[in-house]
Amino acid sequence: MTTSTTLQPLRDDWTRALTVVAHPDDLEYGASSALARWTSQGKAITELLVTRGEAGIDTLPPQESGPLRVQEQLASARAVGVESVEFLDFPDGTLEYGLDLRRAIARAIRRHRPELIVSINFRDHFPGSTSYNHADHRVLGPALLDAVRDAANRWVFTELIDEGLAPWSGVREVAFAAAPHPTHFVELSEADLDAGIASLDAHEVYLANLGDFDQKAFLRSNAEEAGAQAGVGLAVAFEVLPA
Repeated sequence: MTTSTTLQPLRDDWTRALTVVAHPDDLEYGASSALARWTSQGKAITELLVTRGEAGIDTLPPQESGPLRVQEQLASARAVGVESVEFLDFPDGTLEYGLDLRRAIARAIRRHRPELIVSINFRDHFPGSTSYNHADHRVLGPALLDAVRDAANRWVFTELIDEGLAPWSGVREVAFAAAPHPTHFVELSEADLDAGIASLDAHEVYLANLGDFDQKAFLRSNAEEAGAQAGVGLAVAFEVLPA
């Protein structure tokens, strides 16, 4: 993660947010602690997952893994106060940029009419890693940014108008967690971090297949590092792009 100390507070003058990620567990590597803070403030959040993560557990075939990961995501969302969770059912691991993906996300944006959208890093690498980012993450980021504009344009995907979904131009920012060059932060309390840890713990079967991974230590270390960059105790860092 960058050593910059110029992170700005992420604006909080909004009431509705939509999270858009590729897989169950994507949000839980840090961003879910921010969700806990926001839901405790009475903000409305819907989680949108593009796939069911059915290709994510090597020891389970997709037809078993998919339903299991859905249930783990529902439990994970509840741990941070989110009750609204939706799945688009695109195939895990083979996500492709295209009109189908943009349309599906734009449809969700028009239905939920968020002011803030939250996702995770779509850059080539995660902070401190030389490994290439997951293909689905790299595909989703550009598709999401384009879908925000699509949702605002009545002449793109005109079938959405026929579905009764009016254009929505109210998205002000898109915030990407776990990005290599963050620009903003959300300050966390200990309770927010604890809720975020519980949300990652909910992915019990998935985490068991990762081997020796201390999720509590991982999340606390990241929150402390982001806090140091922001000049606070604990934080989640985001790369924020204007809509």
